[in-house]
Amino acid sequence: MDPTIDYYNLNAENFIENTQNVDMHLAQDKFLHLLNEGAAILDFGCGSGRDTKYFLDKRCRVTATDGSAELCRQASVFTGIEVQEMLFQELDDIDTYDGIWACSSILHLPKNELLLVIRKMSDALKSTGVIYTSFKYGDFEGVRNGRYFTDFNEDSFKEFIAGIPELTIEDYWITGDVRPGRGDERWLNLILRK
Repeated sequence: MDPTIDYYNLNAENFIENTQNVDMHLAQDKFLHLLNEGAAILDFGCGSGRDTKYFLDKRCRVTATDGSAELCRQASVFTGIEVQEMLFQELDDIDTYDGIWACSSILHLPKNELLLVIRKMSDALKSTGVIYTSFKYGDFEGVRNGRYFTDFNEDSFKEFIAGIPELTIEDYWITGDVRPGRGDERWLNLILRK
């Protein structure tokens, strides 16, 4: 079993409590501004369902997935839509989404698997579609606090994404962690364009 998924199944309540009401509207709106009204969005690793709910409220068509059965169950209740239990590696949609939102989710993959999954994300996008994703800022890769993390900075991500020529970095910015008491943690936010 995957220790990261185990972590989320065991700590779902606490995770939801710390993330569901966090204000992410700056990143959410930046992403939405790049999409047409009623866009088809994949919330890839939706966690508590916070972002799915926001996009649904903005009249987008949202497909939400998560690898944790417990988070899927609770996010389904919170959002009012069925959240599909799925590993990132199982994505096989082609030319389906206007946008993919992967907020602090795919950072749980090791680099070799991550490259494969980002390729699958690119395939799942319609032409000129966009991806929002975020990683902890740094150069760590490995298990931290019971979960696997791959961290990036601007340069290491540019180098990494060069392996997927069909995607370009359209924008990136660095933010502090918005969760209470975590303000000293930094995040690399990215918009990728197909």
